[in-house]
Amino acid sequence: MMQPLIVAAHRLTEALRAENEALARLDLTSAAALARPKQQASDAFAAAYDAARRTDSKAEGADRARVEELALRLRDLGAENRRLLERAIDLQSRVIETIAGATRPARPGTYGEHGLHRDGRHAPLSLSARA
Repeated sequence: MMQPLIVAAHRLTEALRAENEALARLDLTSAAALARPKQQASDAFAAAYDAARRTDSKAEGADRARVEELALRLRDLGAENRRLLERAIDLQSRVIETIAGATRPARPGTYGEHGLHRDGRHAPLSLSARA
């Protein structure tokens, strides 16, 4: 019963690796396209894990070393995937905020004391000098 789990783990490893590569390049279009295969691989892994647990299957011998190696690899890829997704979400949020800020109409400028705008920014200044 360990072989289906090992196959599912390899499939999930490959899906995470591919998405992480796209996210590292900030290729969000490719990363988004990989979301469905990653979800399918994750579902297959969860099903294989549940089946192995229900039948009380244990990895022995060479399979044990492979399963331990795959578990560590999945842990590392999952952590990297989370970090890269958080970075992409943060970047996307900043882009949206920038675009939204650029579409806001400018407030009419009024000057207060010391030539400052009422919002505290310095007002435009013009100088003329004659020699």
